[in-house]
Amino acid sequence: MRKSFLFILAGCMALYLLTGFTQVRPGEKGVIRRFGKPLAQLAEPGLCIGLPWGMDRVDKIAVDKVNNIAVGFFEDDGGKPLPSGQMLTGDNNLVNVQVTVYYKVEPGMEVDFAINAPIIPEFIKRYVESETALWIASKTVDEALLTGKISMGPAILNKASLRIKDCNLGIQLLDVRVSMVAPPDEVKPSFDAVARAQTSVTTMLNKAEQDTESKQRQAESDQFRLEQETLALANSMILQAGKDAERFLARLEQYLEGKKNNPDYLLQIWQEERGKIFTKLREQGNLGLLDQYLGAGGLEINLMPLGQKTKP
Repeated sequence: MRKSFLFILAGCMALYLLTGFTQVRPGEKGVIRRFGKPLAQLAEPGLCIGLPWGMDRVDKIAVDKVNNIAVGFFEDDGGKPLPSGQMLTGDNNLVNVQVTVYYKVEPGMEVDFAINAPIIPEFIKRYVESETALWIASKTVDEALLTGKISMGPAILNKASLRIKDCNLGIQLLDVRVSMVAPPDEVKPSFDAVARAQTSVTTMLNKAEQDTESKQRQAESDQFRLEQETLALANSMILQAGKDAERFLARLEQYLEGKKNNPDYLLQIWQEERGKIFTKLREQGNLGLLDQYLGAGGLEINLMPLGQKTKP
């Protein structure tokens, strides 16, 4: 009987001693509390051997896990006159706001996280809700609805991180994402109508800016084309004037040289030029014989029919 009692006692003692063995999984660290006081040494992944239950307590902390918590407005508000997450803008309009906070254990602060774990979600809710209300109160309803989903999250993350860091909770805020910024259901149709009107105005402004830019580009293109055409014409006229001047000087030199040997050289030039003019007029049908219009008194101009001009 005594041996059986000792055997049972030894078995119970062995089971009690086994409570000092704790398995810490990969991605976790164990915070050991010995008689309630946390030890500085953390239990690494693997088998942790400590004192039995009642002496040691191991809190396993998932150091790589990203936790999230929703803060703000929820549909089921319990019939409260001002539901949580329904906030007042700077121009005294109500908006429903909900954000999601992502956080994890801050490296080196595992002990603080283990001690404050039960109150951490409530702390995050209060701080984030406070910063959200301050941000909403600093904006008009239009600013909050139009820019809230983009600019509110980073602003809350920055300020809430600074406040929470001073509390030594052992957490690190990673991101704050705005899930909802919307007017209450009672006034949502009116806000939707305003939003559609603002969208229409924005669309018209964008179209007007595009048209203006297109016309400006066309005007610049036309200006460039006209400048190039003017420059080309001016260059052409300058070249032509230069050639005419060269021909005139060459002809003048030829005349001066020819006059030395022929006093009637100028008359000869005139006859050559007149011949060229008459030849051109004949080719165009503007020159012909006038013999049939000769009368007793000379040339009868009144009998001359007006000839049809031919196109060159």
